[in-house]
Amino acid sequence: MLPQEETLDILMTFLHTHGYRKVKGISIDTIKKLASIILKDNVFAYGKKIYKQTTGGAMGSSLTLTLANIFMAKWQKNIVEEQTKTGEYYGRYIDDIFMTWNRSEEELIKLLDDLNTWHPNIKLDYKIGNSLPFLDVQLTNKNGILSTSVYHKPSAEPYVTPFISDHPRHVFSNIIKTSIERAIRYSSTFEAFNYERRYIKLMLLYNELFSYPSTFIENELHKYFSEYISKSPFLSLIDDEQKYFLLRKEILGQPTPRQTQVAMSAALADIDNDPLDDDERQQPDTYKIKSEKKSQT
Repeated sequence: MLPQEETLDILMTFLHTHGYRKVKGISIDTIKKLASIILKDNVFAYGKKIYKQTTGGAMGSSLTLTLANIFMAKWQKNIVEEQTKTGEYYGRYIDDIFMTWNRSEEELIKLLDDLNTWHPNIKLDYKIGNSLPFLDVQLTNKNGILSTSVYHKPSAEPYVTPFISDHPRHVFSNIIKTSIERAIRYSSTFEAFNYERRYIKLMLLYNELFSYPSTFIENELHKYFSEYISKSPFLSLIDDEQKYFLLRKEILGQPTPRQTQVAMSAALADIDNDPLDDDERQQPDTYKIKSEKKSQT
């Protein structure tokens, strides 16, 4: 859970570090006040009592997620620098972390236990091994070679939108398309791709509630693959490892819909570090002065 006051201070440090005094005409002091309202003014009623949230922010709020990322960016700064120095990999998605390690397991456990002392609100539950899931990707280190495949949670049921449901036809087509494209993006080996492709077919075919017609599945697979390689009706089998890697290389070079959406949002946001007004140029940076005073004490 995010500590509210500390998170607001980290937000201000983040904006100052990146040279912002205004964002789209709004001063960063005003941004802090608005962020404070969103974080702190969350109340709910239960059992004839009114409660106010004192730690963290509202779930589902886009600002809460942004603040969490900024907070974690500050928390991870030292470990990122250390991993970079030693040529190791460090990746994070919100509060899920993946990192590589080439020293002893005892040293790694010591580091992870030390990380758990960095902040009272951040406690890591970690797993160590040669093959681990990260989000929906299974990563495996075999003799120093990293391979990836699709990860399915053991508790997850293989259900998708029933074919008999009253949805537009393109919904069913997109289910097959996104599933097979995820298999290609995540499967670093031809063997892993074939396994996932069989999993997708079985998921669609063998369920009494929403079984997809086999002809529909094959037609959609052919339609997808024919966009990249050939018009041959037999190509959807992809029984050639070299063709698979050529296909994967082409698909990996294209942005996902989510990446396209983020890029468009960034292009349209038009967030500038607005030029300072004359009054602002004459005024000292009070935040910097406060920070210096704190460091001196």
